[in-house]
Amino acid sequence: MTDLPKTDAKLDFSDSMSYGDYLGLETLLSAQHPLSDHHDEMLFIVQHQTSELWMRLMLHELDAARRQIQRDELQPAFKMMARVSRIMEQLVRAWDVLATLTPSEYSQFRGLLGHSSGFQSHQYRMIEFILGAKNEVAARPFKHKPEIYAEVISHLNAPSLYDEAVRLLARRGFRIDAGVVERDWTQ
Repeated sequence: MTDLPKTDAKLDFSDSMSYGDYLGLETLLSAQHPLSDHHDEMLFIVQHQTSELWMRLMLHELDAARRQIQRDELQPAFKMMARVSRIMEQLVRAWDVLATLTPSEYSQFRGLLGHSSGFQSHQYRMIEFILGAKNEVAARPFKHKPEIYAEVISHLNAPSLYDEAVRLLARRGFRIDAGVVERDWTQ
């Protein structure tokens, strides 16, 4: 075996943080647990897990944009919303990979998933709520997980981005119906 060329690159991470440590890659890459031996189930799992990671970032940006609008700081909010737009593009493009899974291939392991469905994504529901599509019934599937349910309900009861934009317009002197501006978000 030949020796590697001399380099100043750090090669020993026994006493410091590595790339994998920072990103928690051991946890992330060990989170795929297929229920069948069907080859394509890994595609299905990774597609949905990466979608959830993108949605996590989207919520991070949407929540922050809402706070910026509440503080009348629009430039950072615009940047965050532009990022959300790019995340959405990424999510949509990612489905092209899943489209390589045929219905007959999917049906080979779908039965093992029981009643589970992507429609049960709590992050998806929170995105809907922050964007203004609020429906208490959509929060019910999460009641069995109190911490997640509390987070979902918090997004359900909080003003949407649209609501905050209307409040901003009112603060800036635009004539807005007082009922819209002073809406009770806990109902």
